[in-house]
Amino acid sequence: MRSLFLTCLLALTALSAAAAPLPPVLPIGSPLPDFKLKGVDDKVYTPADFASAKILLVVFTCNHCPTAQAYEERIKRITADYKDKGVAVVGINPNSAAAVRFDEMGYGDLGDTFEEMKIRAQHKQFNFPYLDDGEEQAVVAKFGAVATPHVFIFDAERKLRFQGRIDSSEREDLAKGHDTRAALDALLAGKDPEIKTTKVFGCSIKWKDKIPDNVRWMAKVAREPVALEKIDAAGLKALRANTGTGKVRLVNFWATWCGPCVSEFSELIEQNLRFRHRSFELVTVAAQFPDEEPKVLKFLQDKHASTKNYIFGDTDKYALIEAFDKDWNGELPYTLLLDEKGNVLYRESGSIDFIAIRRAIVPALDRVAPWQNRDKVYER
Repeated sequence: MRSLFLTCLLALTALSAAAAPLPPVLPIGSPLPDFKLKGVDDKVYTPADFASAKILLVVFTCNHCPTAQAYEERIKRITADYKDKGVAVVGINPNSAAAVRFDEMGYGDLGDTFEEMKIRAQHKQFNFPYLDDGEEQAVVAKFGAVATPHVFIFDAERKLRFQGRIDSSEREDLAKGHDTRAALDALLAGKDPEIKTTKVFGCSIKWKDKIPDNVRWMAKVAREPVALEKIDAAGLKALRANTGTGKVRLVNFWATWCGPCVSEFSELIEQNLRFRHRSFELVTVAAQFPDEEPKVLKFLQDKHASTKNYIFGDTDKYALIEAFDKDWNGELPYTLLLDEKGNVLYRESGSIDFIAIRRAIVPALDRVAPWQNRDKVYER
């Protein structure tokens, strides 16, 4: 997955990109814009690949956006329900992955890189081609999509007959107007859709000109203070109990001399940046002697670990291990994910599977506070 360093590097290479006015939304009656994009199956797709379809539905969607995620199953059902009627569906990710901030990824398990698109499509069993336009963004500029998801429907002559939303609510049980299905049904019956355009609701397209904002945000994160405290047996017991915090807590035990700990530490810190605006807390505990505090603090500062950081406050490591978790034999790294009631959601002895742990974090956070701080994150 994308590391903190790589994110900055990708962003810095595009820092000179100037902000540009948003392209206009493709008008009704316009011909299908040409495209040539790679799909998650590594096949390159063009309009010719859908020539036999009576109707072509293009939906701009992505991995990280919670609204796009809310519509994935509905897109799959539309694909299945209309396939035998001659409707082809194609999904396009319009986002520049380097423009997506970590805190914008706090509602899912993946970002918007091509590698992560492949993972998402396989995990969610997409039944439609999923294409990547994030590198050049030439196709989304032709369509003028404004958010994810955004639907464009073309008839047999590949003229645009509908553009807008899938339905009237991201919460499916509240949706009353099913605009995309209504437009498809009308076209299949040889009629003009009653509603041809609607507004759309979702995460804004992450254009390349948002990359400098990501760079500034990362620079601000790098300036945050880093602290280290000693923790004793009583403190470790309280840490494990996670009583009264109302937070999902991720605790990682590590050491500066532990190779796997060091190699995964940057990605561990990224989890904090993803989820800290929600009811989430990352705690690191250096399983080292108290007199090694300067070495540990220097490492944490180098990694910009503005998390809650502890170091063993006693030389009896075994007593401290026992105080935290009787099921822990003392191996490093050791990671525990706790819900707001102290229940164990994920336990790992050894290197962390970060996708697996995010797939445990997100539903736990959704139970605590489903849309917490979402508007604040997505206001940019």
